[in-house]
Amino acid sequence: MPILNKDMTLCISLSARPSNNGTRFHNHLYDQLGLNWIYKAFAPTDLAQAIAGVRGLGIRGCAVSMPYKEDVIALVDAMDPSAKAIDSVNTIVNDGGHLTAYNTDYTAIEQLLQRNAVPSESSVLLKGAGGMAKATAAALRDAGFKDVTIIARNEANGRALADLYGFGWRGELGTGAEATADMVINVTPVGMAGGPEADALSFPAETIEAARIVFDVVALPAETPLIKAARAAGKQVITGAEVATIQALEQFVLYTGIRPTDEQIRDAEAFVRAQ
Repeated sequence: MPILNKDMTLCISLSARPSNNGTRFHNHLYDQLGLNWIYKAFAPTDLAQAIAGVRGLGIRGCAVSMPYKEDVIALVDAMDPSAKAIDSVNTIVNDGGHLTAYNTDYTAIEQLLQRNAVPSESSVLLKGAGGMAKATAAALRDAGFKDVTIIARNEANGRALADLYGFGWRGELGTGAEATADMVINVTPVGMAGGPEADALSFPAETIEAARIVFDVVALPAETPLIKAARAAGKQVITGAEVATIQALEQFVLYTGIRPTDEQIRDAEAFVRAQ
C-alpha cells in the first residue's frame, strides 16, 4: 500500500457494523493496479454529517451498508436507474461535489441466480424487507420468479415490498408446508458477526432440510450459521461473501473507471478470504 500523501484518492464505506472485506478487496486491487488510492471503513454516528463529509472532503466513492441503504436517498443529488428503480442505495460516486447513488447489490443477486442456474419456477421464501431485500426481490422478479413469499414482521414494509413486485407476504414463517420452499433467502442481520443474533439461524432446521438452495446475503462471517447448517444438510448454497465480491467489484469500476482482469479479481478474493 502506498504511503499516505496529499494526492491520494479516498473511498470509504458506511455501515453500522463495518467489516474488513471491502477494505481488503479494494485496497488489494489498488495495490495490484498501482493506484494512489486508499479505502477505509467507518461506522458513522451521524449519517447526514458523514455524507456531507463525502461531499465536502472530495471523497471519491462511498459504499453504503445496512441500515443506511434507504436513509441516504435524501442526502444525494441524483439517483442512477439502478438505485431509483428499487429506492435503495449501496454506492455513492462523488463527481466534484455532485453525489450520484447506485445499487450494485441488484447486479450481484442477478449474476448469482444465473451462475447457480436457479430455475425461475422455483418457490422462494425471502426473509427481510429492508434495502437489500428490495434489491433481491427486484432481481428475482426480473429473472422471472413468481412464487415468492416475503417474510417480514413489519407489516407495512413487508406488504409494500410484496405488492411492489407482485409477491406474497407473511408476518411469520409459519409451520408445515408453508414454511418450506425450493430456495430460502435470508436478507436480515440474523447470523451477522457482532450482532445480537450472531449465533442464530435465520431459518429453522426443517425449512433448511426441505430446501434445495439456501442463500444467505450476510457476508460476515463468510460461513454464517445458516450456511454452515445448509452445507451440513448437503444443500446447494449461495453465500453473502459471493454477493460482497460482485457488488464490490462493480463499485470499484464505478469509482476508478477500471475493470480488473479475472486473475486480479481472483487474487483480491483470495486476499479477503485469508484474513
